[in-house]
Amino acid sequence: MRPVDLARRHGLSAQAVRNYEDAGIIPPAHRSRTGYRDYTATHAAGLAAYLALVPAFGYSASRRIMHAVTGGQLDEALEYVDDGHALLARDRNTLRTAEAALSHLGAVTPDAAASTRTPYSIGELARHLALNPATLRAWERAGILIPQRDARGHRQYLAQDVRDAELAHLLRRGGQPLGTIATVLGELRNAGSLDALARTLEGWRRDLTSRGMAQLYAAGQLSTYLHSLDGSARTGSAPGHGPH
Repeated sequence: MRPVDLARRHGLSAQAVRNYEDAGIIPPAHRSRTGYRDYTATHAAGLAAYLALVPAFGYSASRRIMHAVTGGQLDEALEYVDDGHALLARDRNTLRTAEAALSHLGAVTPDAAASTRTPYSIGELARHLALNPATLRAWERAGILIPQRDARGHRQYLAQDVRDAELAHLLRRGGQPLGTIATVLGELRNAGSLDALARTLEGWRRDLTSRGMAQLYAAGQLSTYLHSLDGSARTGSAPGHGPH
C-alpha cells in the first residue's frame, strides 16, 4: 500500500508515516522500480502498535520499544514494557499512600492548623512529635519539610509545616519511604488544601486507570505486530527482522 493509504487509517499525513520509517519505528518499506514506497500489513501492524504504545508508555519509551522489536531484540523490548508497568505500580502505591493519609487526617486543613501554636522551633516541633531534631533535619534534606528561617537563620515551622510534619510522622509509622512521603507532601503543597488534594488525587486515579487500560490495549497491538513480524520472517515476504 502507498504511504497515504497507511496514513489515512490513523488520521496521519503520508509524511508522518515516512518519518516513522526513517526513525526506525516501522521497518523499511519495499521500493518499486521507480523508488516508490510499498507498505505491507506488517507495517500497518507496526504503526498501530506504536500509536497504541504512546498513551500507555510515553513517546520516549514507545520509541525504544519499537526500535527493539523492529530490530529483533524482543527481550530488550519486553524490559522496556516491564519498566512501564513497574512505574505504573509505583504510582498506584503512592496514590494509595496519599489517600490513606487523607483518611487519617480527616477534615484537618491548613486553616484549621493555623489555630495551633506557631511558629515552632526545631526543638519545639521535635518535642511535639516526640522525635529527635536530627529526624526533622533529615526530612528537610529529603524535601518533606521546607521551614522558613528567621533573621538569625533559625528554622521556623509555621502551621502548614506542623501539618506536614504530623503527616510525615504518620506515614513513617506506616513504613512509607522518605521519597514517597516527599511526593505526597509535594502534591499537598501544590494543591493548597486537603480538599483540593482530594480532588487532585481523584484526577490522578482517573489518569492511572486510563494509563492501565492503555497498557492493556497496547499489549494487544504489540502482540499483533510481533506475530506479523514472525510470520513475515518465516515467509521472507517482509522487510526488517523477526523477533528473536
